[in-house]
Amino acid sequence: MVDVSQHELVPEHTVLDDEDVEDVLADYDIEVTDLPKIKLKDPALPDDAETGDVVKIVRDSRTTDKAIVYRLVIE
Repeated sequence: MVDVSQHELVPEHTVLDDEDVEDVLADYDIEVTDLPKIKLKDPALPDDAETGDVVKIVRDSRTTDKAIVYRLVIE
């Protein structure tokens, strides 16, 4: 079976620790439930991701070199 998360077109996904999550929420002045969602079944998620985690996704961007987005892992 192919590991989709290792494909060259899949952006880097990283599970944030609690301190980093608090920093992100403070920077954007939002609650964790305001973040866009990503399903736990998504094959691009790291193996250690669990429901309720916040994932940082770093994508290549034509305009800003790197685009960083955050997602809340849901069931």
